[in-house]
Order: sequence, then C-alpha cells, then structure tokens
Amino acid sequence: MEKIKVAMDAFGGDNAPDEVIKGAAMAVKAYNAEIILCGEEKKIRERIKALNVSENGLTVKDAEGIIRIEDNPTDIRKSKLNSSMGVAFQLVKNGEADAFISAGSTAALVVGGTTIIGRIKGIKRPSLAPIIPSVNQCYILLDGGANVECRPEMLQQFAVMGSVYMDKIMNVQSPRVGLLNVGAEEEKGRELEHEAHALLKQTPVNFIGNIEGREAALGGCDVLVTDGFTGNVYLKTVEGMGKFMKVSLKKIFFKNIGTKIGAVFTMKGIKELSQKMDYRETGGSPLLGTAKPVIKAHGSSDALAFKNAVRQAKEFIENNVIEEITAVLASTKSEDQEKA
Repeated sequence: MEKIKVAMDAFGGDNAPDEVIKGAAMAVKAYNAEIILCGEEKKIRERIKALNVSENGLTVKDAEGIIRIEDNPTDIRKSKLNSSMGVAFQLVKNGEADAFISAGSTAALVVGGTTIIGRIKGIKRPSLAPIIPSVNQCYILLDGGANVECRPEMLQQFAVMGSVYMDKIMNVQSPRVGLLNVGAEEEKGRELEHEAHALLKQTPVNFIGNIEGREAALGGCDVLVTDGFTGNVYLKTVEGMGKFMKVSLKKIFFKNIGTKIGAVFTMKGIKELSQKMDYRETGGSPLLGTAKPVIKAHGSSDALAFKNAVRQAKEFIENNVIEEITAVLASTKSEDQEKA
C-alpha cells in the first residue's frame, strides 16, 4: 500500500502544538506515513526547530486560528472553516489527505466530520466510538456522545459499525453486541430500547440482548450500544472510576514500609494494568459513519497518543472499514426489503 496521508489539527488539544508535532514525527518513522500539520505555519516551524524534530515526512499547511471548546461547533463550517481543524477537514474532503486526526473540540469535530467530510451513504448519524478496557481485552461504546437523542434505527447502525470495527481493527471474530439497559430482560428499558432490541434481533450482527453496564466491564460484550446521552454519562463514569482506582492503589502501596515492599513484588502486574487502562495506547476514538476516517484524540493526548492515532487511521484504511460498513448496511436493507 502507498503511504497514507494524515491531516492533523496541530493546535487541537491541551498539549498542542508540541505533542502533536512529536507524535507526528514518531508516526512517520513507525508507520511510513506522511503527516500534514495544519495550523499557523510560522509557529509550527518554530516549534519543529525548537523540539529538534526531523521534518522528514512532515508537511505544514497554514491555517488561521483555532476553534475552541467554547465556540459554537457549527462555526467549523463558516467563520472557523480556515482554522487548524477546518483546514484539516478540507484536505480530507478534497482528497489531499486520507484521514483526519484532532484532539480539539469534540462537538466541532462531529459537525465537521458529518458536514464537511460527509457520511457513508445510508448512515443517519456518525457515532463517536471510544475503546474501553475490560477484564478480557476491550470493548467499543457507541454512541459516546455525538448524538444526544437517538432513534432505534440509529442504534441498529451503531451496532453494525461497531461490529465491523471490532472485527477488522481489533481482530475480534463475531463480536458480541449488547444493548445497554437497566436489566437483561427483554421488556426492560424505555421505548427506545424496546424498539432497538427488536431491530437488533433482525440485524446481521451477533446480538446477545440487553446488558447492564457492570457486565460490559467484566467482558460481557465486545460492542456496547446506546444513545449518546446515556453513553457519554457511562463513559465519564468509567473514566472517573479508573482515575479513582489509580489514586486509591497509589495510596495503599505507599501507606507504610510493608505496603511499599508489597508494591515491589506486584509492580509488573500494576504496570500491565496501568498500560491496559492507558488511553494513549489506543490512540483515540473513531467517529464511525463518516466517508473518510476521522479520529478524535483525547484532549490531554501526548506524543504517544497522537502516534497511535495515526496507527488507528492506517489500520482503518488498510482493513477497508468504510467499505465493510457500507456492505453490511446494504445487506441489512436487502433483508428488510425481502421481509416487507
């Protein structure tokens, strides 16, 4: 395969532009990628020189300003179209780049991905899909917050997209799809869950029924489907509990000389757990349903996270994720027409 070209918002995130630049340089070496850094050209070149980073494989595309979290996300289509994020989106839309990465405003990223790059034909709404660690390995959550209000058919499409991603990118064969609910019984939940459950039973995915939130963390499913409001609350709770556990373990192991000695003997296991829970190892959350790969990196991403986000984009393209999603959606429609 030819080198992939990735457009990166050089000024998106808490640690921009330095960590974006360093991560881009790491990705060029690791994945034979070409990175287009979008943002104020003078500033980017100054930081490249100051960081002593090789410009090999890096291109700089000048942009005017940035879109901030407090800005209206729809500005990405108008007054902020020439911002670092807006320029990166346009490069992908025009075919000058194969994928998009940013750690900037999530809301603006969703708007830009949906309206500037556009959706896969037939997709009603793209879904933000964070990868979350579990007892077994990990699972994908759809929707993580892109769509606060959802219709049942949207959850059906989330299940399809999540299944393809887990199969093609995470190498999980026949991924188990669970519908997030307050109980496992089919009659539990709101009207949304009732109707989505009926649709999912007819969808060509490995649907295992309703699942409670605690079961997902214990390896109960590979794809967890819900509306964006519920999903975002769930995601933030999981993140908070992860930080709570990390702080609590640190306090326990450094409580006295005895616990410090115990920490020495368990350090390998602690490091493995810490690595498993480290979002930087994943890279970012894909916005599934867009016509080209869009990766939302965590706001506090460092160079390692940005490097791995490029890896995600590369795997996304090499495994034909968008084409696979399109094919499954087409088969779903065909089955619906036959039943009608």
